[in-house]
Amino acid sequence: MLIDRPLYLDKLIAQKDRDIIKVITGIRRCGKSVLLFDLYYNWLLKNGVDAGHVIRVNLENVENRPLRQAEPLYAHICTQVLDAGKYYVFIDEIQYVTDFEDLVNSLNNKGCDVYITGSNSKMLSGDISTALRGRSLEIRVHTLSFAEYFAYRGGDRSTAWKEYLLYGGYPYVATESSAGGKTDYLDMLEQTVATKDIIDRNGVRNASVFNAVYDFLCSNIGSLVSAKKITDTLRSSGYGNVTYDTVGNYLQHLCDAFLFYKVFRRDIKGKEYLKTLNKYYISDVGLRNARLNFRQIEVTHTLENIVYLELLRRGFMVDIGKNRDKEIDFVATDTCDTYYIQVAYSLASPGKTEQELSAFYHIDDGYKKIVITMDDDPYVHLINGYKKINALEFLLDNNCLKTL
Repeated sequence: MLIDRPLYLDKLIAQKDRDIIKVITGIRRCGKSVLLFDLYYNWLLKNGVDAGHVIRVNLENVENRPLRQAEPLYAHICTQVLDAGKYYVFIDEIQYVTDFEDLVNSLNNKGCDVYITGSNSKMLSGDISTALRGRSLEIRVHTLSFAEYFAYRGGDRSTAWKEYLLYGGYPYVATESSAGGKTDYLDMLEQTVATKDIIDRNGVRNASVFNAVYDFLCSNIGSLVSAKKITDTLRSSGYGNVTYDTVGNYLQHLCDAFLFYKVFRRDIKGKEYLKTLNKYYISDVGLRNARLNFRQIEVTHTLENIVYLELLRRGFMVDIGKNRDKEIDFVATDTCDTYYIQVAYSLASPGKTEQELSAFYHIDDGYKKIVITMDDDPYVHLINGYKKINALEFLLDNNCLKTL
């Protein structure tokens, strides 16, 4: 049974037949191929497109290795274009093809509606974007949101949340019924997609240092870090020869593979981005928990990571806010509005309430200030017009920030 991904399917449908190359990105195994090759393919067939006019090439398949060069792949696709009708071309994991830009441009110029997927942000670097002549549109796919996970899994909401908090949102994890099956799959992903693939792809020479950087980020999600801070920590732990540049390169590799997202700090008053100290959030908390052998869960930071990913899914640009000597977890901005958001497991104690709300003090721009917590109570209104919302209500209602 396929898991519905209505958010991403609607984005593809909205771009159908438009003269633009659709680039579907995201960490490997997050569901890009199923979205394109199954969900969107089935939608096309149901809406009158002949199956013979949909050309699908999965470059991960062994039999398609000869097609991992631009000219053979172009020739292979052209042999299937048999008439003047509209053809839809799907190419999975395009990063296997060197200089693929001319290939997809040529298909686009031929009148094909072109869709490609990739698992590395380098394919959207400045040079490639220029080569695509401004005719590409990125659709970023994440692992399952809690809403998608719960819609598929069903049952008790609290039980589903506990599973999601521990195992994350990889589509296969949602379909696996046993705890052992979930952990085995995550362990496999963690050892391949999250480590070996990145090491091999980038020619990492010091795998032990790379893994130490990865471990550091997993242990410090939601904490302010820098390449210098990580380097100093590794040196004190026995990695005496590690350099700032090496650590910086490894951080970039982890972000290029969509394994981590780097979030920048912005001064609220000066409206300037700060050059030191950022936060890193992992693309799926299940991977992080597997890396740490399902220990050191730190529920508040895990919840913060999940909220960050949800804001990205909803199309927000997300920064960390610096308000004088206080820090706001997220400043989320879309085309219409801005929200200041704190994430806390609970506001049960007066001291914790003051700690979280004080980050909002002296911000008088009229934007909503919201605390997302696991508190299950009816109290929405806080002091100074600040609002509170339960985390599960936030995750299950796309419009809750606007209506709160």
